[in-house]
Amino acid sequence: MNRPSAKADAAGTGGPAAWDAGLYDRSFGFVSAFATDMVDLLAPEPGERIVDLGCGTGTLTADIAARGADVIGIDGDAAMVERARALHPALTFEHADGRDFAIEGQADAVFSNAALHWMKEAPADVIACVARALRPGGRFVAEMGAHRNVRIITDALYQALAEEGVPAGAVDFPWYFPRTSRYVGLLEDGGFDVTQLYYFARPTPLDDCPNGLADWIEMFGRNFTDAAPPGRVQAVVDRTIALTRDRLCPDGRWITDYTRLRFVARRLAED
Repeated sequence: MNRPSAKADAAGTGGPAAWDAGLYDRSFGFVSAFATDMVDLLAPEPGERIVDLGCGTGTLTADIAARGADVIGIDGDAAMVERARALHPALTFEHADGRDFAIEGQADAVFSNAALHWMKEAPADVIACVARALRPGGRFVAEMGAHRNVRIITDALYQALAEEGVPAGAVDFPWYFPRTSRYVGLLEDGGFDVTQLYYFARPTPLDDCPNGLADWIEMFGRNFTDAAPPGRVQAVVDRTIALTRDRLCPDGRWITDYTRLRFVARRLAED
């Protein structure tokens, strides 16, 4: 097949300095499992050229390919790309920055699940790259964390750090969780027509995480624990768990307070 190839000029698309790809696959399969209907929304057709932006370890990339599309997975983390190549050797995966990637030719669609909120610097640049990768009329189908996503968890992390004498300003907040109107404006300014839009709460169980919220913090919340005083990381994690248990684990089952933005947008033809 005539696979698109990516230009990998920059270090990554955001997220921790280095992801633990093995832990991600073992304990955070819900990231892909909750997005199976996203592939339905994408509705890939046989022979379409599709980019999976922020592909992680390639689970959804493989689902898209199974429907007959010619797909490339792009991720900003080298460990994720290496793991994806090992798991899906017949597919193409590239290490590239979501703010500065390019493909040969143009794609029919760009797909992204749970990745855009990690690309917090210059989200307009990400949208511009997506627009350049798409043919006129091509679709951008994505889901990302939105305004108020994991607010209960992050408020508790900030409180736990404050009790250790760490001010909120010492934390490099790792995500971009936009209000709906803000992101629609960015898409429209970037040359897209938003045709479908959903903003919704999606409480998400951590059933595969042996240590519940502690595993979630280890995987996704390192910017917070990195700000803890020396030797106090576990104390911050334990305090966060205590502060959130009544709301997020009332019956012994941890549930994260996810809020999502899901959209379909079409690239407008150039004037």
